[in-house]
Amino acid sequence: MVIPQARNLHLSRMNLVRLKGLPILQQLHIEEKLLRASSENWCIMNDGTNNPTIVMGVSGKPAELLEIESVLRDQVPVIRRFTGGGTVIVDQSTVFVTFICGKDAIPGLQLYPRSIMSWSSLLYNKVFRGTGDFHLRENDYVFGSQKFGGNAQSITKNRWIHHTSFLWDYEVSNMAYLKNPKRAPEYRLARDHLDFICRLKDYMPRTIFIDKTVEAAGTEFSLRPIRLEGIETHYESEYRPSTSLLTEQELKSDIASEQELKAATASL
Repeated sequence: MVIPQARNLHLSRMNLVRLKGLPILQQLHIEEKLLRASSENWCIMNDGTNNPTIVMGVSGKPAELLEIESVLRDQVPVIRRFTGGGTVIVDQSTVFVTFICGKDAIPGLQLYPRSIMSWSSLLYNKVFRGTGDFHLRENDYVFGSQKFGGNAQSITKNRWIHHTSFLWDYEVSNMAYLKNPKRAPEYRLARDHLDFICRLKDYMPRTIFIDKTVEAAGTEFSLRPIRLEGIETHYESEYRPSTSLLTEQELKSDIASEQELKAATASL
């Protein structure tokens, strides 16, 4: 598609990187580097990832969030990312959209989670105008009361990142790897995963969603396309990201710690 040209010359410049099937661990490493070691604004869109992978927030505890025995048996990779937010399982049917910005990229935007969430919902209102009952509910994008987009953020002194995993489609069997979290949005009403989420494909074709998102970003920023291989020139190559793939031993240790805690609690 043709990237929309900004009519307002005062819009901040943003580098646009469009990817397809990039492994989610590699994507998260790139995003963390661009947040910590770049001064430019970025939009990264990745149309699917290569293999089913579980991604947890920075403070997530595997034993509380995952059916670890099933995860280990089926050798499903588990990543702990550098941002907050909840736990998701992603695959080739997940569409990822990320905004990484400096503090002054959007006039009047305060560097607080709620302000950034509100800004993002206004941007996606443009994407989903006339489609379903789209709105921001707590920290999720929903149609009605069903979630199709999960968000995570990180905010530094001068920069912020807001990234979203959109469920264009999902494998029902993959949901069995996830436990119902102890901390959940109120509107979930203790529903299990399959009652709580919906598929974006039931509302909008995949390519239309991606094109509309680029168009919406073009109303907020002056976009400049950049290829994947050109990204490394925009950050300090020596930066080492904290996002990591959890080892089998780490997952087993988490189970053991959880069991010890339960045993200690039961003995009180």
